[in-house]
Amino acid sequence: MERGLVAGAGPGAWTRVRGLLGCLVKVLLWVASALLYFGSEQAARLLGSPCLRRLYHAWLAAVVIFGPLLQFHVNSRTIFASHGNFFNIKFVNSAWGWTCTFLGGFVLLVVFLATRRVAVTARHLSRLVVGAAVWRGAGRAFLLIEDLTGSCFEPLPQGLLLHELPDRRSCLAAGHQWRGYTVSSHTFLLTFCCLLMAEEAAVFAKYLAHGLPAGTPLRLVFLLNVLLLGLWNFLLLCTVIYFHQYTHKVVGAAVGTFAWYLTYGSWYHQPWSPGSPGHGLFPRPRSSRKHN
Repeated sequence: MERGLVAGAGPGAWTRVRGLLGCLVKVLLWVASALLYFGSEQAARLLGSPCLRRLYHAWLAAVVIFGPLLQFHVNSRTIFASHGNFFNIKFVNSAWGWTCTFLGGFVLLVVFLATRRVAVTARHLSRLVVGAAVWRGAGRAFLLIEDLTGSCFEPLPQGLLLHELPDRRSCLAAGHQWRGYTVSSHTFLLTFCCLLMAEEAAVFAKYLAHGLPAGTPLRLVFLLNVLLLGLWNFLLLCTVIYFHQYTHKVVGAAVGTFAWYLTYGSWYHQPWSPGSPGHGLFPRPRSSRKHN
């Protein structure tokens, strides 16, 4: 009889447990959704502020110019001081790939959901193609500068012995070292990616203000871009603290800022360009139409 009671109570108990677990899952999903919506709204408002974007440029300049002073106040044995650390290998060395992947998904969703036009979407995505060309061109220019300004040295126990080998290829083939002026490509790339992502992500505030569809997938992709932008800022600070010579870092950041100005600050405002972020996505106010 006791066994029958226990056996009879079993299914009901499991049903109550499943019900409680179901309620708990629903509550957790509701909380996660609420946090996602709240976080995306606040981040969009922050990145969409023109004043804060101007301050962000000043922040990046301060990081590169004054950040190296922190090397006297931080632990030189931390993991971020090693060239072979996880973040340096997996993220900094592939910063443009990460940026294209995350930002490309965001631009694709925002533009297509706002316009439903493939041609307009492709035009806005072409800004990433231009960015890739800028990155490749800058990298080759930095190597050319190093070749033109460098000399060949042979490392010896007593120091370095200068050789008269004319170029990098013959120097390295002889087992020596080629040393020239090396513009920091990491500082350039991280600065350029930070400015580019901040400019592209700022569109989301206007997107939300126009009441366009903004479901969970789009908001999640947006927040992933915000997190990646925060990571690039942190890794830029680590780079200027632990790696490269001071002028190499400053020149790299200056070139990255100049590349942003030539594209986002100048060319993209012209009619024969890929267009600035948000261009053609939102209807103009009626007052401006009448004025025109």
